[in-house]
Amino acid sequence: MHSKQEKLEAFGRLLDIMDQLREKCPWNAEQTFDSIRRLTEEEVYELSDAIMAGDRQATAKEIGDLLYHMVFYARIGQEEGAFDIADSIDKICDKMVFRHPHVFGPEAGKATTAKEIADTWELVKAKEKGGNKRVMSGIPQAMPALLKALAMQEKARGCGFDWEKKEDVWDKVQEEVNEVNEACANADATQIEGEFGDLLFTVINAARLYGVDPEVALNRTSEKFRRRFTYLEEQTLRKGLQFSDLTMAQMDALWDEAKAKGL
Repeated sequence: MHSKQEKLEAFGRLLDIMDQLREKCPWNAEQTFDSIRRLTEEEVYELSDAIMAGDRQATAKEIGDLLYHMVFYARIGQEEGAFDIADSIDKICDKMVFRHPHVFGPEAGKATTAKEIADTWELVKAKEKGGNKRVMSGIPQAMPALLKALAMQEKARGCGFDWEKKEDVWDKVQEEVNEVNEACANADATQIEGEFGDLLFTVINAARLYGVDPEVALNRTSEKFRRRFTYLEEQTLRKGLQFSDLTMAQMDALWDEAKAKGL
């Protein structure tokens, strides 16, 4: 591992490279906050993929790619006279010091648990903001729906608004299932959509309570579906057939073969 000095030198090298690219590379020179925003979103997903794959070398690379984007934004901000990278770093440092009084403040050294910290996290953040911002206001509207639901539930938990016993959530899940069934029986499209939304939100809540990341769980199930469906497709084509040539029973048999193979 590198020393602190080597890490500082590496970061300084990145800043120097950004300066050179911004001043001498036509493509880099014409980029704006808006033009690289979409690329940054792609980098975040690529980092997430590397982490989920457990590939540490790929994770290191993707962290570098994302860090490059952060430095890029800061350089543009510097050119506008709005802020530079030191401002961004100072802001996150100040925030972390304020939010961790058990490490940096008068409560330093006081015994606490990870759960106690998590359970009061949103209250600490609200105190930091002076009560001028609502708890849910920091969740982006453009955030994917599943992640947004989870973020809202975590923020509510951080304010003490949560189930006393995780087992109690199953009564709520069943209640929502019944309401979906009722809405479907009524054939009211608006009601059906709303009740499915309620059910999905509650299932995400249940996953959270049991320590399951619903995004990871759903991704793994989706990939499993992809593998099994691909097997079904390949076996069908290998026989010179199309899906339209198969009965549902034949498709189910191929699906069971894929499961038996561990796909």
